[in-house]
Amino acid sequence: MSWRGSTTVSDRIFACLPYLLPMVEAVTFGLFLLQQFPPLAIVFAPILILWSFYRNVRYAGVIIFFALFLLVVRNEKISHFIRFNTMQAILLDIIIFLFGILTDVVGLVPSGGFAIQTLSTTIFLGIVVAVAYSVIQSLSGRYAEIPAISDAVYMQVR
Repeated sequence: MSWRGSTTVSDRIFACLPYLLPMVEAVTFGLFLLQQFPPLAIVFAPILILWSFYRNVRYAGVIIFFALFLLVVRNEKISHFIRFNTMQAILLDIIIFLFGILTDVVGLVPSGGFAIQTLSTTIFLGIVVAVAYSVIQSLSGRYAEIPAISDAVYMQVR
């Protein structure tokens, strides 16, 4: 849906960049899968490199989260397309945070190792699919419509 006007090539590229945040955050959930299928680690090598830098900087997630929200989403001088995609990436990041709490709770159950691995892999694959879909739509100049998430984004971004 491109009803807010046409998008330039630079807008499309800048709209894809915020999706690095949920991808980097999701790597923690994908470690089981990446260990069992080493060729996938080659595919995700750039994200793994970013993840290693991300883990070394204390509070990097919080800093990036608030910087994106305050400097991009709330800045009406930036195109709606970029702000929409940035807010959608932020909401995906919030979902990852909530799933992190869920996996911590499941981890309290004795002998819940297999359940945690299954849950983590499912979360990782879900985020990868959502990000891939959003990036492809953004590069095409269309709004990525993810059920429930996009509705919340439309409420936040005017």
